[in-house]
Amino acid sequence: MPAIGVLQIEIHIPHARSIKDRRNIVRSFKSRMRTKHNVAVAEVDDQMLMNRASICVVTVSSSKDFAEKVLEAVERDAEALLGDMFESAVVDFV
Repeated sequence: MPAIGVLQIEIHIPHARSIKDRRNIVRSFKSRMRTKHNVAVAEVDDQMLMNRASICVVTVSSSKDFAEKVLEAVERDAEALLGDMFESAVVDFV
């Protein structure tokens, strides 16, 4: 049975002075995660808020264990890349 894992990451961007600043940070983060981990990444919820972002990362695998490892690696990299901007992360499986 295939496993679909979803990681939802909440980001707080206090230094963003415009929506453009915020978009640049989010776009860069999404691109890095896609490239490094071969996952689908999308921004969800409140895309017009200047200082917050909610991003979902999705992976599909033949085993739940492998999907879990991929999402754990994404979460570790997100924390390292975003630093203080990383607020929280929640994993769910479909």
